Amino acid sequence: MEIEKRFSKMSKRMKSSIIRELLRDATNTSIISFGGGAPDPETFDREALAKLSQGVLLDEYQISLQYGATEGDPLLKDELIKILEERHGIKGLKHGNLLITVGSQQALDLMGRVFLDEDSYVMVSHPIYLGAASAFRAYGPKFITIDLEDDGLNIDQVEKALKELDSKGEIQKLKFIYTVPNFHNPAGVTMSLEKRKALVELARKYDVLILEDDPYGELRYEGERLPDIYYLANGENVILLNTMSKVMSPGIRIGMIAGDEKIVAKAALAKQGADLCTPTFTQRLVARYLQEGTIFNRIKSAIEIYRKKKNIMLDALQKYVNVEGAKWTKPEGGLFIWVTLPEKYDTMELFEEAKKVGVAYIPGSAFYVDDRVSSSFRLSFCLPPEDQIEEGIKRIGKLL
Repeated sequence: MEIEKRFSKMSKRMKSSIIRELLRDATNTSIISFGGGAPDPETFDREALAKLSQGVLLDEYQISLQYGATEGDPLLKDELIKILEERHGIKGLKHGNLLITVGSQQALDLMGRVFLDEDSYVMVSHPIYLGAASAFRAYGPKFITIDLEDDGLNIDQVEKALKELDSKGEIQKLKFIYTVPNFHNPAGVTMSLEKRKALVELARKYDVLILEDDPYGELRYEGERLPDIYYLANGENVILLNTMSKVMSPGIRIGMIAGDEKIVAKAALAKQGADLCTPTFTQRLVARYLQEGTIFNRIKSAIEIYRKKKNIMLDALQKYVNVEGAKWTKPEGGLFIWVTLPEKYDTMELFEEAKKVGVAYIPGSAFYVDDRVSSSFRLSFCLPPEDQIEEGIKRIGKLL
């Protein structure tokens, strides 16, 4: 049987993620990996989770070991609604405004399932988070790419693209504008308050959706917290995605979609066909952990770890990357630094050479939907030990 002829159009659009490939290198002790965005395991509150797990299993087994509602555990929704109100200022959310997902990656895929067709448009930053590109690409939309500046999306380009679509009568085909406003993956930049407000106004003017992805917002090391786009828009024309992966544990696989009840209900239908429900055990475990009220003290401890690692990496880049014209972002939070070299460099070509000298990064071309040649690359400082960060950057500097 010629199996390839039987694959769907969607499956043929799927590509292997270079990040997934790189995670295989994480167990190779001879390679210092700045590749994946895996949190430092020392930030996991494993003792507290172990104690809570026993109660969730023994005392709540009728819920935690049983099928659950596709929409999510009501107890977990209660806790997330409290956090969104107390820390984000977002009020008035009800259970129908939330869908609990298997990490925010499933949330991205569900947004693709719900909104995207082959004649759809999606507006994204260049570079774009690789997981989002993979999720959206499977549904075959056309990408409208917007340059990413030091303070977020180029709003002039956003407005120009919206005007062009509107003049052609195709504005309804633009299903959403996707953005990571806080500590962007891969670029590390944060969208300014002015640009957030401008984006909200454009979304209202042209009646388009904003898909706000905020996995890193709690991991701020410097500067003042900025309001969510969802908050600024009073929830109108905005869908907010979030996750517990970077602030609690990625292995627990808990994410969230917050938005209009009609959108959430449609996403729940799409999820029903995918996996019936998010694991009930991990949902209830997270709910009980949030009830303990210690998560934000734990996040403060994680911030101290990551701030120190970030500063070590920035100092090492300054010390060892002696390439004229090289520059890199200086993120106020998150997990990534984006390095850009002169155009003569192809960081995908250099990737295999870097592995030979025992260091790994993500080439910039992985973060562009048109697979262009790139002289940039992403560094993640969250997982390697402090001593390995300086040594790894030293190896990169010597290679360059």
